[in-house]
Amino acid sequence: MKLALAAAAVAAALLPAMALAQAAEMPGWMAGCWQSRDGEAWAEECWTIARAGQMMGSGRTGDASSVRSFEFMRIERSGEGLAFRASLGGEGWTSFASAEDPGEGVTFVNPGHDYPQRVRYWREGGELKAEISQLDGSNAMQFAFARMGG
Repeated sequence: MKLALAAAAVAAALLPAMALAQAAEMPGWMAGCWQSRDGEAWAEECWTIARAGQMMGSGRTGDASSVRSFEFMRIERSGEGLAFRASLGGEGWTSFASAEDPGEGVTFVNPGHDYPQRVRYWREGGELKAEISQLDGSNAMQFAFARMGG
């Protein structure tokens, strides 16, 4: 009986931690390198696997003759959820807090940022999808990435 009570007490103590861990589950399904092509224009994103509560990402866009932009990104555990941090062109970091996702992806928001205020990733079949927009969904830009090398 004492063993059963002790086990129940341990389980009850672990429930909040388990719920927090589930709420802050890393989007491991993003890991790998992804590309989108439209004629000579291309966009790429590469994400590491999750380790120690963090995923590192990099992205770049360009065409046949040049790289037009690049970005460094991180998804990491922060407080009670996840945070998305982005550095466009290596110029400082902008943070986005996790928000409820309308599907089975991940959504991050920063209402104080000019654009984008919302960043969302999800999978559709073998594609990685991304969308950036204002908080209300206006000015949305969607991206569809296929796995590179595969």
